Amino acid sequence: MLQSTIPSHQPGIGVQFWRLTKPRVVSLIVFTAVIGMLLAAPGLPPLATVAYATIGIALVAGAAAAFNCLVEQKVDAVMARTRARPTVAGTISSTQIVMMAGGVGGLGLAILWHAVNPLTMWLTLGTFVGYAVVYTVLLKPNTPQNIVIGGASGAMPPVLGWAAVAGDVTFQPLLLFLIIFAWTPPHFWALALYRRKEYAKAGIPMLPVTHGEEYTRLHLLLYTLLLIATTLLPFATHMAGWFYLGAAAILDAVFLAHAIAIWRRYSDALAKKTFAYSIFYLAMLFAALMVDHYLPLLRA
Repeated sequence: MLQSTIPSHQPGIGVQFWRLTKPRVVSLIVFTAVIGMLLAAPGLPPLATVAYATIGIALVAGAAAAFNCLVEQKVDAVMARTRARPTVAGTISSTQIVMMAGGVGGLGLAILWHAVNPLTMWLTLGTFVGYAVVYTVLLKPNTPQNIVIGGASGAMPPVLGWAAVAGDVTFQPLLLFLIIFAWTPPHFWALALYRRKEYAKAGIPMLPVTHGEEYTRLHLLLYTLLLIATTLLPFATHMAGWFYLGAAAILDAVFLAHAIAIWRRYSDALAKKTFAYSIFYLAMLFAALMVDHYLPLLRA
């Protein structure tokens, strides 16, 4: 039996599966989904809806992440940041991952269907397929545009959150989708630049591997400019006000400074700082949207 070969200090199957769900990534997904829920209501949305939608989206996102780890076992084995995953160590079987991911994901979809609304469930299921199948299986190993096209699934959480509360999808959540969609390439290309040798060894056609470092640095800058333009859309469409615009301007200026520095005087250390800042940037940008949304209520 598999368990008999696991050392006594090895964490249990539940803990190992939890690690495969990429909790830090899922936390950002859930955060942007919750912001979508808050922005969908003029005041505070129903607490029960927020709770059920958050749980459902988190469960499906975790299941998708675990499936991603299952598919990418060979790739993870040659990547420094992933070679310690239980899938690589062989301490959790493929059957166990499939069963647990299916159970967790199915539970999440059931919660969304029965406690939220069918639209949110179908959108979340589509997001799961987009990430776990379209991106992981089809795009990532076959094209350097993997994270550009596949970024659509990663940009869906605020749309899911909006649909959970409003029961529809209007232009406002699509603006949030566009922000994350434009954010994804510079975010991942910063990582790919300082991990380019590992991606090359793993045979993953990330942009620095297929088109070179200089080409990637330029496109990171160009996509950052596109991102900045996209972040102005909530203000331009009166979805957000001056507080958001001020916060976005500061966050954008720092991101642009990082992108210009990478373009002009690249170093792995700078790429690591840019990658870390991009995560902070997205969280703070969505936090600014939330604060801006509730400022009129606080002043009333």
